[in-house]
Amino acid sequence: MTDVILRNENLKRVLSGHPWIYKTEIDHIEGEYEPGGIVDVYDYKKNFIGRGYINLKSMISIRLLTYDRDELINEEFFKKRISKAWEYRKKIMKDLNSCRVIFGEADFLPALIVDKFGDYLVIQTLSLGMERYKNLIVDILVELLKPKGIYERNDVSVREIEGLPKTKGYLYGNFNTIQQFEENGVKFWVDLENGQKTGYFLDQKENRAAIKKYVKEAHVLDCFSHTGSFSVHALHYGAKSVETVDISQAALDIAKKNVELNGYLDRCHFTCDNAFDLLKKYDEGKKKFDVVILDPPAFTKSKETVKDAIRGYKEINLRAMKIINEGGFLITCSCSQHISPDAFLDIIKDAAYDTHKNIRLIEKRTQSKDHPILLASNETEYLKCVILQVF
Repeated sequence: MTDVILRNENLKRVLSGHPWIYKTEIDHIEGEYEPGGIVDVYDYKKNFIGRGYINLKSMISIRLLTYDRDELINEEFFKKRISKAWEYRKKIMKDLNSCRVIFGEADFLPALIVDKFGDYLVIQTLSLGMERYKNLIVDILVELLKPKGIYERNDVSVREIEGLPKTKGYLYGNFNTIQQFEENGVKFWVDLENGQKTGYFLDQKENRAAIKKYVKEAHVLDCFSHTGSFSVHALHYGAKSVETVDISQAALDIAKKNVELNGYLDRCHFTCDNAFDLLKKYDEGKKKFDVVILDPPAFTKSKETVKDAIRGYKEINLRAMKIINEGGFLITCSCSQHISPDAFLDIIKDAAYDTHKNIRLIEKRTQSKDHPILLASNETEYLKCVILQVF
């Protein structure tokens, strides 16, 4: 076994359970290795830390798979890890028709994502080390979950950092990549081949169910709606009307199909526009809604652009507060990992101050339980969903 010796420096992050070893933390390597291969990791005193796969092309050079010196990385290992991940979902999720089956580091399988949509799975292997086990992982998923098909969505730029090509296609079965699934009793179409990420954002599943009591009999504005997941839930839960807004006409076309699939077209209006511009126009035109939903894409993916992101979040929340009827509700989200939950609340408080609004915090939520948060890894906690009442 190849041994990687770390530098004599603060290793609290790693020893607390964070699975990443950065290139700058490596002192030297003893023995031969191949990129993506398994290595043992030791501190500078040669105390065993863990075992994982290595790729020096990436700044995240080692991702630890186990902290047990006696545990080998083989078929039995992957079968056990994947089984535990699936058993966890079966225990904590009410609805298994759609869910994240494996959430990378939080399921102790770093850089592996598996999502379930009805009878079909979508897989991402986002590192060289995990890519080497892809076929084995597919075989285990077929055995354990018995899907009708598995599709690969490795068309993401992060793979290029690992020296891997972007790719997508069938890994098991041959099927129509436009499929139907259910979430919280609501039907949706998912494009496994061309939809964003794995085709649909499952991390908001429980937050979409949580809007039920706020949207009943309400006039709702859903901004950054993408394919209409919040809109359809609002209609399903009894909203009088929903205006569904997205800058992408292609996304709105799918949103319309999802609304139609559930029989709610008569209560839904679709607007293709920039949500920033539309919110400003509605504010200036004194248009009002009972509920405004904001679920924008990440405004920042690095620490360098956090200030710009803060300005963006403040702008949309400020405008939203100004068009909400007295005592109405703002359901606002951020999926920017570099914006902490406390920072997000500070942005909302600043927006309320500037608009002379009083706001009550009703619910402070995060990603669904099938996207568990590993406390040792801040990267696994990224989604904020806050429900507020506006006065």
